[in-house]
Amino acid sequence: MTSSATLPKMPVTPIFNPHGDDAIENRSIWFGNVTNLMQLNDVRYPWAVGLYQQMRENFWIPQKLDLTQDVTDYWNLTPEERYAFDGILSYLTFLDSVQTCNIPHIKASITAPEISLCMAEQISQEGMHNQSYQYMIETIIPSERRTDVYDFWRTDQVLLKRCEYIAGLYQQYIDNPTPENYFIAFLADYMLEGLYFYNGFIFFYNLASRMLMPGSADIFKMINRDELSHVRLYQKLLPEAMATLPYAEDHVYEMFDKAVQYECQWTNHIVGEQILGITAASTEQYTKYLANLRLKAIGLKPLYTEDKYKKSPYAHLERFSDTKKAGNTKANFFEAGVTSYMMSSGIGGWDEI
Repeated sequence: MTSSATLPKMPVTPIFNPHGDDAIENRSIWFGNVTNLMQLNDVRYPWAVGLYQQMRENFWIPQKLDLTQDVTDYWNLTPEERYAFDGILSYLTFLDSVQTCNIPHIKASITAPEISLCMAEQISQEGMHNQSYQYMIETIIPSERRTDVYDFWRTDQVLLKRCEYIAGLYQQYIDNPTPENYFIAFLADYMLEGLYFYNGFIFFYNLASRMLMPGSADIFKMINRDELSHVRLYQKLLPEAMATLPYAEDHVYEMFDKAVQYECQWTNHIVGEQILGITAASTEQYTKYLANLRLKAIGLKPLYTEDKYKKSPYAHLERFSDTKKAGNTKANFFEAGVTSYMMSSGIGGWDEI
């Protein structure tokens, strides 16, 4: 394999290119010669327009979801559940923080305006997810514990290594922006959106199934819905990337396997065998099931071939991520409408009780 250091740099789309050609037949996701004007009346990738409209329709405001019961429930959790609550919230804050910073670097090389538009909306949603975590931390967690949640990675070496690995894949492209490193960062985005969040979501849906922290579960249901739209975006783009960018497919299985190992290690560390309904075995099965699902969606064979990795051990919790609130069916995000809000009773946090 040729060293990435010898490859050309990934081109960045200019702010304005008066010599560009926006004709639909000449448009491409990367390496196009466009003016960089948002000409959306005639597009090469109409699916992106539909996805963008759905992302916009998914708009929601975290402060309109009620966390009143969660303030009390937090102290009804076991010490192990509170530890997991704090650590997972810190981890998810990291994930959306790095996405907010990283997606603009990925977007900068996109030359199809309709796809650039989807990524612009993704950036907005990632920022809003961080506001959601802040709302939960400031509302549910007492003031003397809040800094510890934000800084969980400073004191937890497992989380620190997890964060360093994820951020390192992005930083590798920023430091050396070759097409190969671009693909690695691009694939890392897909794994983050399609793999890393979901054991955290399961923890919160597990609590909700036991009538605990229902407001938190509602917030994560909305975030879950947004993330599925991001997953769909990358599922559309990755097959194109594997056909366009150098050595792309060489990295996929190795990166997925390493991501699964890290995700299982972190989940077993923060949740382990201490939470009712979650075990090391179910974490492994679920994470490998998700990895196979994400690989299949981009046209690749499963990485884990045992029968147990063909199904989710948490199918009974899927109703808590139902964006239609039907309670018994998992909504397809292209069909789902905006969930109605329950206004908060005005409690702004632990300090006001």
